[in-house]
Amino acid sequence: MSKTLTELYETLNLNKEQTNAIEDSAFPFKVPSDFLQQIAVNDFNDPLLKQVLPSKQELTNMPGFTADPVGDLLKNPTPSLIHKYHGRVLLIASPKCDIHCRYCFRRHFPYEEHSNLRHWQKALDQIAKDKSIHEVILSGGDPMSLNEAALLRLIESIEQIKHIKTLRIHSRTPIVSPSSAPQKALLTWSKQSRLNKVLVVHCNHANELSDKTQSLLELYRVAGFQLLNQSVLLKDINDTADRLIELSHKLFEQGVLPYYLHQLDRVQGASHFEVDDNKAKALMEEIRSQLPGYLVPKLVREIAGEANKTPI
Repeated sequence: MSKTLTELYETLNLNKEQTNAIEDSAFPFKVPSDFLQQIAVNDFNDPLLKQVLPSKQELTNMPGFTADPVGDLLKNPTPSLIHKYHGRVLLIASPKCDIHCRYCFRRHFPYEEHSNLRHWQKALDQIAKDKSIHEVILSGGDPMSLNEAALLRLIESIEQIKHIKTLRIHSRTPIVSPSSAPQKALLTWSKQSRLNKVLVVHCNHANELSDKTQSLLELYRVAGFQLLNQSVLLKDINDTADRLIELSHKLFEQGVLPYYLHQLDRVQGASHFEVDDNKAKALMEEIRSQLPGYLVPKLVREIAGEANKTPI
């Protein structure tokens, strides 16, 4: 785990004087060893490096970019529980992530008020009362940043609610830190569970995938998880048809289907990652012409207050 920019520069043979990087105490730099190993040495333009390097551009306040771009706090009636969509709820299982992506839409989320282990039971009680809910989505932060015992305790509690049919876990950990991702107890539980199980990983670039991710994802798949991927369209990182096509192919090689390609959630500090809608649509047209339909992700945007993701 690299927690300082100095460590990053030394590992990647980078000259700090050549970068616009900043120290950010509010949303500090954080990158796990597995992800760091996938970054090219001596290359400030590496697409993985750009996702984690704090930039002076983050200090620019742009109109339309806010602290809560998807309206999480408007749909947060119970601490840690977000109820936006019919039939499913999102439980913020952890305030932590194994990596700090600089475009993170929850980089300003008040986790200390809305995400804590003490909130779990109240959220579970709320879910148990509402029989219209059939799916629980674990998010964060990152639910797989929890220690495995805590994650399993939460999952087993969800399984005890009879009207819950599907458990969905959203996690970047299997991609950025496969060495630390939960395995033994989670896999044992999964093979015996009555629930439908979906793992949505978050991978933006083919270079994030490795032999380690392939081995781990195979274990999850064999244990009964449906594997999907969601990406964020990011300027100068994956905003070419070639890069997106390569990502779809490599995900499929590792047993994962492309699911969503998100337009950037307009969070303060991330405006330099935004890709114009017209360019995004043109990219999708080119991708559709070269990939089979099952490898084409849906281009979407999340709009605060809407009842579902909005196709673009």
